[in-house]
Amino acid sequence: MANKLAVITGASTGIGKEIAKIAAGEGYDLIIVADEPQIDAAAGELSSFGVDVQAIEADLSTFEGNDQLLAACGGRPIDVLVANAGRGLGQGFLEQDPAEWRRVIDTNVTGTTYLLQKVLQQMVPRNEGNVLITGSIAGLIPGAWQAVYNGTKAYLDSLSYAIREEIKDTDVNVTVLMPGPTETQFFRRADMERNTPVGQSEKADAAKVAQDGWGAMTSHKPHVVSGFMNKVQAAMSHITPDTLNAKMHTGMAKPDDVEESRGGL
Repeated sequence: MANKLAVITGASTGIGKEIAKIAAGEGYDLIIVADEPQIDAAAGELSSFGVDVQAIEADLSTFEGNDQLLAACGGRPIDVLVANAGRGLGQGFLEQDPAEWRRVIDTNVTGTTYLLQKVLQQMVPRNEGNVLITGSIAGLIPGAWQAVYNGTKAYLDSLSYAIREEIKDTDVNVTVLMPGPTETQFFRRADMERNTPVGQSEKADAAKVAQDGWGAMTSHKPHVVSGFMNKVQAAMSHITPDTLNAKMHTGMAKPDDVEESRGGL
């Protein structure tokens, strides 16, 4: 019998790559996707597990990029979808380039929503399949100095529960993974690595976060917050006023040099 198929987006590095390792170790064939050439190197590493690995370099912020991914499946049923692709963006909202915040929204929200709909339209008639969406505890907190990114994660956290409710009478599962700051390329790519407290702080191990997400998905849990302190922060976010949550987020994400960069404005 053919192996089951797992499609994992944002799998060139970080959490996505670590989830791909888990899936390969459990015998899933893989289609891994990212918008950068590093995805080919990740495929080479994952092929050592003895499963079929196909790498796709595609821009998942567009419908066309997601259609490219779906076409690569060749009509083969998708047993697991890990919707992990995402982009970050730090700095103050007023200073962010519109092209950059639009790319964040197009990747995290529009592209992900489109892919989820297309795959679930295949899974639900078959009455089987697992979906893991990488949300974030950032979605629980107004993200001062990271406003657009946190807003997109709030959307994904909410979307996952809404879809789960709509398809609750099927055997298709949707789980949302809510990590906190994790040791990945995220903070470098979001321009937050060297000049923000959170960028310089100790972070969770991506392999541990991936294992938490995979375990929650295969157990059909609605969500998982990875890490004890993140669980505490997530719980506190529900009882702390959002004005205070936003202020606390400033302490984590406000760039060290923001006053100088604003020229006294």
